[in-house]
Amino acid sequence: MKFLVSQITYFIGQRESRQNISALVKYLLFLFLVITFYSVMFHFIMAWVEGKYFSWITGFYWTLVVMTTLGFGDITFESDIGRAFSLLVLLSGVFLLLIMLPFAFIRYFYAPWLEAQIHAQCPREVPPDTAGHVIICSYDDIAPSLIKRLEHAGIPYFVIMEDAAEGAQLFQEGVSVINGKVDSRSTYERMLVSQAKLVFANLADTTNTNITLTVREAAPDVPIVATAADPDSIDILELSGASHVLALKQQLGEQLANRISVGDDRAHVVGRFGAWTVAEFTVHNTTLEGKRIRETGIREATGVNIVGVWRRGRLLKAEPEHQLADSDVPVAVGTGEQIEALEKFLDRQEPLAGSVLILGGGKVGRAAAESLKKKGLTVYMVEREPGRCEPVSGSLDRLTTGDAADRETLIRGGLMEASLVLLTTNDDAVNIYLSIYCRRLNPEVRIISRITHDRNLEAIHRAGADFVLSYAPLGAESVMAIVQGRQAFVMGEGVEFFTADVPASLVGKTLAESAIGERTGLLVLGIEEGKEMTANPPPATVLPAGAKLDLLGTTEQLEMFKDEFD
Repeated sequence: MKFLVSQITYFIGQRESRQNISALVKYLLFLFLVITFYSVMFHFIMAWVEGKYFSWITGFYWTLVVMTTLGFGDITFESDIGRAFSLLVLLSGVFLLLIMLPFAFIRYFYAPWLEAQIHAQCPREVPPDTAGHVIICSYDDIAPSLIKRLEHAGIPYFVIMEDAAEGAQLFQEGVSVINGKVDSRSTYERMLVSQAKLVFANLADTTNTNITLTVREAAPDVPIVATAADPDSIDILELSGASHVLALKQQLGEQLANRISVGDDRAHVVGRFGAWTVAEFTVHNTTLEGKRIRETGIREATGVNIVGVWRRGRLLKAEPEHQLADSDVPVAVGTGEQIEALEKFLDRQEPLAGSVLILGGGKVGRAAAESLKKKGLTVYMVEREPGRCEPVSGSLDRLTTGDAADRETLIRGGLMEASLVLLTTNDDAVNIYLSIYCRRLNPEVRIISRITHDRNLEAIHRAGADFVLSYAPLGAESVMAIVQGRQAFVMGEGVEFFTADVPASLVGKTLAESAIGERTGLLVLGIEEGKEMTANPPPATVLPAGAKLDLLGTTEQLEMFKDEFD
């Protein structure tokens, strides 16, 4: 009943709907006048031409029977004038009743009614007891990844959808949506923004500025996270009231640059949990190449524990017998001091050297170029539009203008002499294409690529990419870290940091007995019990009740963990 009332209210409340109903009523009135006129003419011709008399009901009956082409029944004209009139009534009936009436009904009533029905399925306000929720202002590339993380953490969320039809579709798919305008204060008041945990403005920079000012009117203290495509917009968004501004494309370029193994003698910190730091370092150009993990002596020398190893885009569990290859990237856990000791331990065999070819001079490519130049590397770039690269011209040792899909352009750009290629275009299909091309032309080069959609992760690895970093998970992890009050973990390849309660089925078992890694593929980084934290717990560690597990893995592996143990 409530659904029907809201549907009728929306239908009547729309100006276009009222205009449609008025047009339909006018047509029905016109149709009634035509039928009445034909009925009068029926009586006139029957009386004055054929000398027959019928009741007024019979006149309407004959008119409707003829106009609907159901037949003439027992009442027919015998004169030519009467039969000509019958033809007129028949043809006009075909047009007015069989063609125009269904069209008018569907156009002016049925279609608007269906739209109202769809609109009514999309909620316009949150439940009155809602609190501690996250408001997402757009269902963009970042939203699905962020929603998964929020659901895993048990944090309620709502996505603002201006299009009711799209909102209804997402609502049917299980996404919590609210129909409203992102620049309307009433939208946020209906979403109880004053009780929200956070507002995520993820539209264009100008729209995000408007959203920030609008939210500040309704809730002066709620945290607001806004994305900024242009670095120049950061100050404007902060001045308008944003608590945090994420320049995600710039961050993505820097993160891609941090994955460069040539010329980098530092352990790259990817995140922190409690007092512990998670870092990556490359085996290339170190004395570790060819050694088993137990033979490296890293734990004895620095106190750092190796918990996993990146190999060809896969995060493997760090077994003591695992032999480190030149392209491997171990993942280590330790305190800040221990990570510093690890950096000193990593003795490079050769002077720092190397060149990187960047394909694409957009915001991500330019940010990567600046970051790589700070590392002291030789940076080449291929860009179709040379004007885009002027802001970073000082960071480029060579700029080649042309299409990266052209073999001559790639060779002139430095593909054959580069140690590594960065693919930074915002088109996944183009990056996949270039991965295949670069791998074919230079089989020894290391390829690192960005992608926008996680569904293309497997495809780009098959195309030849060694490491992939996705735009959407980076944004989602940045927002999630702010929501949970921690530092962001940026691992790449779909690998994320999760916190989960110890399931009742595992309480009292040792970590080895639980077989979490073997059954799900997740890495257990630590166990939190109250204020105490145990990093990289040994296999004999007993899992206590009420404790939390710090896990590293994919969302699919986390789902498997819940299915296996909950």
